[in-house]
Amino acid sequence: MFGPTVPTVVVADVTDEAYLIDVREPQEWVAGHAPGAHHLPMMEIPQRLAEVPQDGDVVVVCRSGGRSGQVVAYLRQHGWDNVRNLAGGMQDWAAGARPMVSETGQPARVL
Repeated sequence: MFGPTVPTVVVADVTDEAYLIDVREPQEWVAGHAPGAHHLPMMEIPQRLAEVPQDGDVVVVCRSGGRSGQVVAYLRQHGWDNVRNLAGGMQDWAAGARPMVSETGQPARVL
């Protein structure tokens, strides 16, 4: 989808040590996200670059992989070589029975 410049990782290969950045909108985040993920909405990335680690394994996630792929491409153009796009996004995360939490007290879900 994004060509060879956007490295991806599948849900099964995301380790507990990965720094997970969720770039979805606030209402999506509130409904359900991976525990320990860091919320940096896509449109805030340029102003919040200092929050993105430049070492270690960084995985960027959205609902299905489109927005996160764009963010990974942007970060790579700005010097990050440690970022990967989560193929299938939170939809695949949920389908893979990976843990999720919500901010509402309701069962977590992907919007």
